[in-house]
Amino acid sequence: MADVNKGKLSLAALTAMVVGSMVGAGIFNLPGRFATATGPFGAIIAWLIAGTGMYMLARVFQALAEKRPDIDSGVFAYAKAGFGDYMGFLSAFGYWLGSCLGNVFYWVLMLGRFFPEIFGDGSSVIAIVVSLIGIWSFHFMILRGVEQATFINTIVTIAKIVPIIVAILLFIVFFNFDQFAENFFGGVGMPEKSLVAQVRDTMLITIFVFLGIEGASVYSRFAKKRADVGTATILGFVAVTGLMVAVTLFPYATAPRAAIAGVANPSLAGALELVVGQWGAVFISIGVLISVLGAYLAWSLICAEVMFAAAKSKDMPKLFAAQNANGVPANALWLTNIVVSLFVVSTYFSRDAFNFMLDMTSVTALLPYLLVAGYGVLIARRGEGYEAGSRERLRDQVIAWLAVLYTLFMFVAAGLKYVLLVAVLFVPGTIILYIWARREQQARLFTPVELGVFGVTVVAAAIGIYGLVTGIITP
Repeated sequence: MADVNKGKLSLAALTAMVVGSMVGAGIFNLPGRFATATGPFGAIIAWLIAGTGMYMLARVFQALAEKRPDIDSGVFAYAKAGFGDYMGFLSAFGYWLGSCLGNVFYWVLMLGRFFPEIFGDGSSVIAIVVSLIGIWSFHFMILRGVEQATFINTIVTIAKIVPIIVAILLFIVFFNFDQFAENFFGGVGMPEKSLVAQVRDTMLITIFVFLGIEGASVYSRFAKKRADVGTATILGFVAVTGLMVAVTLFPYATAPRAAIAGVANPSLAGALELVVGQWGAVFISIGVLISVLGAYLAWSLICAEVMFAAAKSKDMPKLFAAQNANGVPANALWLTNIVVSLFVVSTYFSRDAFNFMLDMTSVTALLPYLLVAGYGVLIARRGEGYEAGSRERLRDQVIAWLAVLYTLFMFVAAGLKYVLLVAVLFVPGTIILYIWARREQQARLFTPVELGVFGVTVVAAAIGIYGLVTGIITP
């Protein structure tokens, strides 16, 4: 294993970071979430939209890694380079916040879905206590060194891919074309709604399962070769997308859509149980537990790295740029796990903590992705890093515009509720962290445009708070 503290992450290690970040709990919930919304026809359309959009975004990350090799921890650094300090902060804060929410989702899933007799839906008092113990156990393990944690992540990534591949092979063995054809447009008991509504209902889960596509970009400062960042992004995207599409579509050929929609999460376990019996559910459940723990570890590393990198670039208070003797951004890790702990406690007041945390995680990632795509458009238009008259420049501009349009479409598909709730979180983040960082630098708080952006965010947050207080918006 390469020594990440010396900047020696290989292509294989970077690809493992992408795959490990993307293959978490979400892929194990795809059969039920899709079957609830649509049949194979709608699922194919949804994956064509999501896959094409995220591929465009992956290509933007690849192009930016090649054209701007001087920019590290690209998720927020690209936003800052293209759109200024405050947008860079919002990107960093939004990405970090979404990662924290995702970590809460993992604990809710692990306890609520596997041990419901003990922990209820994962938001009971005892579930919260056990989650807090787990959060802080991982915290102190990571403090011992990033290299050790990254090595564990690589091993876990291999371990959690195996059950998914076995499940896909079993679905292929029991593939029934007549059953697939019966389900194709929804089959028996399909709710009456338009194809557009069916596809829209799958969009947030597709965003969630694609989170982590930027894993190599986040760790770009550790890359052995800068070109490996873009290559790892594409390799990870292609491999995981293939797995996700197979996990979604093959179950439709083994059982009625309504039966798949009715299984409990993680629905891949229930879908396999319909085919081979209880041992299939147990087998997948073991894989999910490994996957959840591995994904939690990967995202804990990413959370701390994003906060650390933002502090190093003066987009966050310098307190979070400190590292301990093992090279771990300790203060960033402490803040991350304090916030994760607070979110875990807040699940006690949620009606459906499982889906709420999943959807909130997805929406918070959209702004960073939109700004990355927008920066891809900017550098292609300016010709930064391109030869004069290069066809590559036009190609990359078209790709970046498609990524922008896809991300904007996802904001619409997400719905106003989640956008307002994200604004509720952005305002205190701005007031506490951004203003703190700007005062440390004795820099101007906002340009006129940035002040306008903050004003819109405040208005959206006020509407969100009003909705929560009046019950119009329910978490």
